[in-house]
Amino acid sequence: MTLLTYQVFKTVAEMGSFHKAAEVLGLTPSAISHAVSAMEKELGFAVLTRNKSGVSLTNYGEHILPYVNAVLNSDESLQQVIAEYKGLKAGTVRVGCFASACNNWMPAIIKSFEKKYPAIRIEVFQGTYDDVSEWIKTGVVDFGFMSTSSAGDLNIRPFYQDPLLCVVPKDYKKKKNTNTMSLDEMRGEHFVVQRESTDADIQHYLRTNHLNVEADYHVVDDMSTVVMVANGFGICIMPELTMRGMPYETKSYPMNPPAYRNIGLACLNPDLMAPAVRTLYQHIIREYGNE
Repeated sequence: MTLLTYQVFKTVAEMGSFHKAAEVLGLTPSAISHAVSAMEKELGFAVLTRNKSGVSLTNYGEHILPYVNAVLNSDESLQQVIAEYKGLKAGTVRVGCFASACNNWMPAIIKSFEKKYPAIRIEVFQGTYDDVSEWIKTGVVDFGFMSTSSAGDLNIRPFYQDPLLCVVPKDYKKKKNTNTMSLDEMRGEHFVVQRESTDADIQHYLRTNHLNVEADYHVVDDMSTVVMVANGFGICIMPELTMRGMPYETKSYPMNPPAYRNIGLACLNPDLMAPAVRTLYQHIIREYGNE
């Protein structure tokens, strides 16, 4: 099998369609279909299921996709090393990113990086902490933004401390006349909470401080959480980065004692990064870290 065959398989799996994959790769749908059929014939089993709504991975296809990604990533690394030896900075870097980092940082990161390295292309994949972790492990992305508490067994380089804030409705009456929110003030309050894959740091903070919150509202994204709080359905804890630019009327208080979400760049092995990947990785830490 050729690298083109691997690229065809990966693209079809991502797009869920022969026609869309053909558009992305600049090939005809028949060429895409022929490449997949030849791959399946050589392997001796089907990697894709075809149906009226498109195509999807078979069980065998799901198992081999990470290895196909590894082959393609290795080739990309080789091409970047060759370009570096020629005095060029070129290649593609794929970055996993959770919502608030994507919204607040990635536009500026891409613009500032492209000014220095116009030949390096950046692809961004947004998802939850769990998504980013899975993408790193399966080779979909080269590295990703994660919190240190959600990185698990991945290698992570912390570079930014993001303060946690207690967010309350605009007409909320504090129990104490202070500019911070204490643990005692939060006890007994109704909370709006998210699942742990989205706010692992907040869940960790609640457990560590023995805050057994009462929660009737369980949502899956930051904006929905703040909307519920703004409408008086409870309070929540949010990272400061998440609250930037939120268009809803709430009040936010720093935590007392102070609490933080530690954000870092996670990867499999920082010593084995391709040149373009390493360049972007170092650029982010150097330009956007607050430690």
